[in-house]
Amino acid sequence: MSHLTVPCSEGGTSIEDLAEKFPEKIIKIPVDIRVGITDDQALQMAKGLAVSGDINAAADQIKRLYQLFASSDCTMVEVNPLAEDAEGRLIAADAKLGFDDSASYRQKETFAMRDESQLDPREVAADKFDLNYIGLDGTIGCMVNGAGLAMATMDIIKLRGGSPANFLDVGGNASEQQVIEAFKILTSDPQVKAILVNIFGGIMKCDVIASGIVSAAKQVGVKVPLIVRLEGTNVEAGKKILSSSNVDIIAADDLDDAATKAVASIQKQ
Repeated sequence: MSHLTVPCSEGGTSIEDLAEKFPEKIIKIPVDIRVGITDDQALQMAKGLAVSGDINAAADQIKRLYQLFASSDCTMVEVNPLAEDAEGRLIAADAKLGFDDSASYRQKETFAMRDESQLDPREVAADKFDLNYIGLDGTIGCMVNGAGLAMATMDIIKLRGGSPANFLDVGGNASEQQVIEAFKILTSDPQVKAILVNIFGGIMKCDVIASGIVSAAKQVGVKVPLIVRLEGTNVEAGKKILSSSNVDIIAADDLDDAATKAVASIQKQ
């Protein structure tokens, strides 16, 4: 595995146009994560930046920049522009850094500075309950366990003529409370006109999910069509919980049936 360093002497303005017209000016240098950036790679970057001052000092600064990237669990460090002063010394005039959310336990000081007012409040709420949520611009809210199944669910919704309102993965071992919080997030989105729950019970048991769905629907008050597809461990017990509840639920036999019913429920509105 490797990180990728991308030096460019032309700066980052209109980088797309530059890549099309002068691709040779954008240099890509893979760095082995087990070794880190080498002296030769740092010099190659410095030459790619066409520095006018001490090239060895520039290479040393590039190595320190990589050390910052690695030690801070960054997903990206973008320095643009990397300027030169009158003596040819490099100055990071502006920079943008991204950090790996999974490393928040290691980077407590950094993550304590995060300004949640700049984030989607639904994503903030999801993070507090260990839910993976990304808001989209569709009308069918999705709650799924497993990232792969979530992606497949969104694809089938599109195939059947609908549009997903979000990516929401409750994970493989969600509790009833997490399901309730997931429903709160879905129902807080005014563009959601139907909710599709697609659960394949492996580690997660369908009866636990079913209990969470019923509790969530009663607590939150779901006012849009609710389509549920359950399959896997304790599926019959889960279906029994759903059918014996007083919650208005549209049961689906499989993923395609669930997507079809979700799209149809919106078309009827």
